[in-house]
Amino acid sequence: MTDPSTTAATQPDRPLPGLPAGRPGLGAVHLAVTDRERALAFWQGVLGLELLDPDAYELRMGAGGKELVVLHPGAGGIVARRRTGLYHLAIHVQTDEEFARIMARLFTIRWPNSPTDHTFTKTTYLDDPDGNGIEIALETPERVGRLVYTDTDYGVIDADGVRRSGRDPLDMEDVFGHLPEERRLEQPMPAGTVIGHVHLHVNDLDDAMAFYAEGLGLDRHMFARGIGMADTTVDGWTPHLIAFNVWNGPNAPRPPADTAGLRWFTFGFPTTEDRDAAIARLEQQGRAVRRDAETGEVRVLDPSGNELLLTIRDGRDA
Repeated sequence: MTDPSTTAATQPDRPLPGLPAGRPGLGAVHLAVTDRERALAFWQGVLGLELLDPDAYELRMGAGGKELVVLHPGAGGIVARRRTGLYHLAIHVQTDEEFARIMARLFTIRWPNSPTDHTFTKTTYLDDPDGNGIEIALETPERVGRLVYTDTDYGVIDADGVRRSGRDPLDMEDVFGHLPEERRLEQPMPAGTVIGHVHLHVNDLDDAMAFYAEGLGLDRHMFARGIGMADTTVDGWTPHLIAFNVWNGPNAPRPPADTAGLRWFTFGFPTTEDRDAAIARLEQQGRAVRRDAETGEVRVLDPSGNELLLTIRDGRDA
């Protein structure tokens, strides 16, 4: 566990982005969308993900052959507001060049997005056509000295010792300076792109933290009740692996089943023994863990109704 008030940001013993085998990590995020062709045009044409299985009705989107997002067409409406569910999924890219290429695509077609400098990441936020939230992030741990949290705020002490808000506007001139001369804006996201974190809408911070920390076994990280946000991580490193907030209200209900939004996300354990231990902890908390006798799938709802598929990580997930 890490000190929740200040987190040293020395270089981690892992490559960025993503987590190597031997640690828990995230797999594919499953989302409901209304229109198949409109979703494909966005996730492939705008974001640059590959369609991995053209013959399937579900849209299996990925990078370098690795599945990252699965889109389930047929939702009856766009994402319902003021509900629990997905705030955003975060697609983490590896290089300044790739981040610049994605930003250039968004700016070229004028897709609404919010470039933000968190210091520990360069990032932008946007929605797909159905209102599913997305973050595109480039991890920049070399710019960070440490993170400082209080009950009502957080900040970043950068590598030069200067305090940053962590919510500054992104320097787009610097971002686009990393574009190669030939640009190649049509180039898809490369291998090594991962789902770096998931950020959820929940209706109780304490219940969510108990589930993700004591239940799943992640490290407690930030807990800022005053701004209604908390997060969990692995090995004390940032950015977070699973974050959650109560910005849709402490009594936010679950979304209607027929609307777009999060269906489930995949959480992978290093070993079967690790998963079994987490299942036991979750059941001790009173969580109903569902096991499918035919497929072997294991699923559980967090306290706010967000669904997780609990798997064993493949070594190729690194």
